[in-house]
Amino acid sequence: MQEIVDQVNGSGRESEIARALLLPYLNHAATMYESGYATAPDIDASMRFGCGYPIGPLALVDALGATSVVAGLEAMYAASGDELHQPASVLVAHAEEGRSFADGEGEDGPTEPTFQHTITRVGVVGTGTMASGIVEVFAKAGYEVTFIGRGQDKIEGVIAAITKSLDKAIARGKLDENAKASVLGRLTGSTEREALADADLIVEAIAEDLAIKLELFGDLDRIAKPGAILATTTSSLSINACAAATKRPQDVIGMHFFNPAAVMKLVEVVTADETSVEVDETVRALCLATGKHPVSCGDRAGFIVNALLFPYLNDAIKLHEADGDSLEEIDSAMKATQVPMGPFALLDVVGNDVSLAIQRSLVSTFGHAGWQPAPALEVVVAAGKLGRKTGEGFHRY
Repeated sequence: MQEIVDQVNGSGRESEIARALLLPYLNHAATMYESGYATAPDIDASMRFGCGYPIGPLALVDALGATSVVAGLEAMYAASGDELHQPASVLVAHAEEGRSFADGEGEDGPTEPTFQHTITRVGVVGTGTMASGIVEVFAKAGYEVTFIGRGQDKIEGVIAAITKSLDKAIARGKLDENAKASVLGRLTGSTEREALADADLIVEAIAEDLAIKLELFGDLDRIAKPGAILATTTSSLSINACAAATKRPQDVIGMHFFNPAAVMKLVEVVTADETSVEVDETVRALCLATGKHPVSCGDRAGFIVNALLFPYLNDAIKLHEADGDSLEEIDSAMKATQVPMGPFALLDVVGNDVSLAIQRSLVSTFGHAGWQPAPALEVVVAAGKLGRKTGEGFHRY
């Protein structure tokens, strides 16, 4: 913790870079909290469990001191005139009154969610990396899982991927052969969606294409039994739209797992306008039962993690363009704040095309001129330099 504070408060160029990128990120997190979109614990947990950060943004404000954060933002705002650098009023209030986000603003702590629906069998639609990980998560937690693929080869691919994962766990001494057999014994693959008719919860993890998802939700509405929960793993599309494709919008919810799903602890539980409180509570309880950490938010572009992460990544590109700091210098400066990887390395892992699409969706939703995609991001995508998956992005691989 002290290393992060020292890096941000230091006097060298690395510290200047850290402040330039961290202060707007902290301000954005404070604005998100102030709007009531998510609680302080959920905002902090999202960045810790979703991005591997050592500390959440609001806890970092407390560590740095709200007075210091406000002073830094005021200096940035005076120089840039960018509304995104104007300190959030909640930060100003914390600075003036000596409050911290750890105080909880007088709110009661969250109550432990309990199952309001019985969940025995889970259905998963999809056979890609994310779908396979989700199947593994539920099967390892003791749930019977029916998963749907477009062909027998796809079904066998899921079994093979899960078997490989379980074998690795055995090699590390975290699982034995009997447990592996039990997990595999809970899996049922099918090429027919009708096999989901007895599922208590169905999670779709198919292509990030709204038209395809709407067709699926319409079909699941026909197939699923009354009271079954229908969940989408989308990270960017409208859950309200998916709900509207059914006659049971109260039973539709978002479960945004993070990749790899079998490893990452975070699940953003995203309620649509008509999602029932019973469905919301059941899904949060289910996340805990599978060893995940649920955070709650509404149906809005970026949810919590992407809405906080991608403007920061975009700012890193703009800093490189404006001040001439090398990619390596910026990555190194941010690594010194104990994040798992620098912004350019992370952009290349995510995929620059994915990053550009998310940034555009955030601008479309929030309208902030300061979030317009950095020109260099547009350039690398146009050149086909999408990151690790193409062998070159901002860095070469």
